[in-house]
Amino acid sequence: MHNLDSTVLANALPSMAKSLHEDPLTLNLAITSYLLSSALLLPLSGWVADRFGARRVFMTAMIGFAATSLLCGLAQNLEQMIIGRLLQGAAGAMMLPVGRLVLLRSAPKEELVEAMAMLTMPAMLGPILGPPLGGLIVTVASWREIFFLNIPVAIVGVILTRAYVPDIAEDDPGRLDLKGFFLAALGLGGLVFGFQNIGRGILPLPVALGVAAIGAISAVLFVIHARGRHDAILDLSVFKVRTFFTSVIGGLFPRLIAGATPFLLALMLQVGLGMSALEAGLTTFISAVGALVMKTTAPPILRRFGFRNTLIAISLLVSSMMASFALFTTMTPHWLILVMLLASGFFRSLQMTALNTLGFADLPADKMSKASALASVGQQVGQSMGISISALLIHAVMLASGAPALNQAVIAPAFIAIAMLGLIGLLFLLPLSRQAGASILRRRAPTGD
Repeated sequence: MHNLDSTVLANALPSMAKSLHEDPLTLNLAITSYLLSSALLLPLSGWVADRFGARRVFMTAMIGFAATSLLCGLAQNLEQMIIGRLLQGAAGAMMLPVGRLVLLRSAPKEELVEAMAMLTMPAMLGPILGPPLGGLIVTVASWREIFFLNIPVAIVGVILTRAYVPDIAEDDPGRLDLKGFFLAALGLGGLVFGFQNIGRGILPLPVALGVAAIGAISAVLFVIHARGRHDAILDLSVFKVRTFFTSVIGGLFPRLIAGATPFLLALMLQVGLGMSALEAGLTTFISAVGALVMKTTAPPILRRFGFRNTLIAISLLVSSMMASFALFTTMTPHWLILVMLLASGFFRSLQMTALNTLGFADLPADKMSKASALASVGQQVGQSMGISISALLIHAVMLASGAPALNQAVIAPAFIAIAMLGLIGLLFLLPLSRQAGASILRRRAPTGD
């Protein structure tokens, strides 16, 4: 639900705008308001899970997501839609990190790679499945069904969680760090909201940059506040664990590619190559097949080559493939585009699975809840930056070239620039030990006869 939500809506915005008598550009606030609300409450998720129990919070978040989805589906004007999306984002902020926390505390470490591969799949599939699914729903039904579909999914989720998920809670979660929460929320909210609106035309560029700057300043103030505090809302001491530091901070750069790819591919295929929105969505759908194949191949690959070697090789492959998308033209055979997207989906999904698993490989159990929240913060910021940097690059190329409108030549340099930025992550991977995360790559010893 969380990962499909915004990408499904992107294709439905014109129909929603017509129904609500709004401009499609203005209705982009339906997407950014969700991201803002989610970003503001993400830092709180770890403490809430420790205080009230991860299973209870997870079920409550799903119920809240279903209820607010109903509000969004029934909205009759922009104001009601924004209120519904803000509330929906609040529920979403508790779902993803708390759901991951349940997994981290329940799965044996020897099975963590398989578990994280399963968890990574929805995050990779969401941006791929979203556009064609949104287009299909709007074509055969109504945009309101996009929200109503969340209700049965949430009901099934609550039933399964109640039946199978253990009740996990900390004996003493400590007091809530209110000052830290406000600084972290303002920092993350400002960064995500600012990045999401840079180059989109919803807010003037100086305003979007100003919001992002306020977020950056607040984030710095939070770091100063949290340094040395054991009760900080986000425990920065987990960055002393090298594998977690590499996963979250070094992982910001490959996550630029993960965030930018759906955005840039949609522009390239539709504007550069002249495909319809549905054709482009169905073409990128092939990446989902690559992501699905990854689930079965990630564990043996990581066990054979280790985290360090696998991530170094895949970083080079993913960046190379990202740069190669700049070469797509109307003369490129369609089968070659499909092969490239299939391979890209596989390697990007494997990269994210390896990064996400590495981050929790060496963490003690009592650090998992706040580490999960921190990891979600890194993912939000990295992917938001990928989109905003791409939009800024395209805008700069248009100005420099004097192009009157978007075209293939204007979009192509952004693929190359984002690919090069993604390679910065190698600076964090190269110093890693070859044995980094090795403890969770050992197979469980067989039991019985």
